[in-house]
Amino acid sequence: MELPAKAIELIETWRLGFVATVSAEGRPNVSPKGTFIVLDDETIAFGEMRSPNTVANLAHQAEVEVSFVDVLSRKGVRVRGEARVVEPGAEYDALAPKFHAIWGDDLLTMFNAIIVIPCAEVKPLQSPVYETGAEESGLRAQWKSKIAGMQT
Repeated sequence: MELPAKAIELIETWRLGFVATVSAEGRPNVSPKGTFIVLDDETIAFGEMRSPNTVANLAHQAEVEVSFVDVLSRKGVRVRGEARVVEPGAEYDALAPKFHAIWGDDLLTMFNAIIVIPCAEVKPLQSPVYETGAEESGLRAQWKSKIAGMQT
């Protein structure tokens, strides 16, 4: 399924996705991954590092859902698909330059694998605050102010 332009912009701006997997025992696992990239209009990927539970869960059940949220607007997208673990080798080497262009060698050398997720389903998400009449511009201003106050 093709990613809408807004979803691509969100992923490439924030790069942080919360990956939901299921363990062999049927337990849910949600893990933040901050190395997401958009490979093409239908595929996303992240660099795997320090994610033994995620990788073990994918070996058992490849289906994942990833939530991306713009923290200022409280809007985002959910992406579902069958993840594939790409370990070092020819395919990994072909994907690595896309990550290198963003993070350079330091982060890339920490990757154990690259997780590729073809998008089977893409759904928008937004905070229920919009049901109260809130507008995006107001939320952005509110959260920018809050974040600025945290930095002092």
